[in-house]
Amino acid sequence: MITKEQKAELVKQYGKSETDTGSAEVQVAILTARIKELTEHMKSHKKDFHTRRGLLMLVGKRRRLLSYIKKNDIENYRNLIKSLGIRDNIQ
Repeated sequence: MITKEQKAELVKQYGKSETDTGSAEVQVAILTARIKELTEHMKSHKKDFHTRRGLLMLVGKRRRLLSYIKKNDIENYRNLIKSLGIRDNIQ
């Protein structure tokens, strides 16, 4: 689970202000942190299908947010995926 400090750091880094938790960039950054943690959990608990479903739902939500960002501001999208270390596979 992502801590309040980690979340505040992501908001500070990717948000427009200290309290900007609603922008798509911040949401993608927070989802990416959660996805990384759940991926590590799934490596050691291969039969945890409830977590697997949650992980797939988070990946889908992040994909939809990334396609929104790409549609509206392609340069911001490129900078975001480069800083988060995400591959560009959004059509």
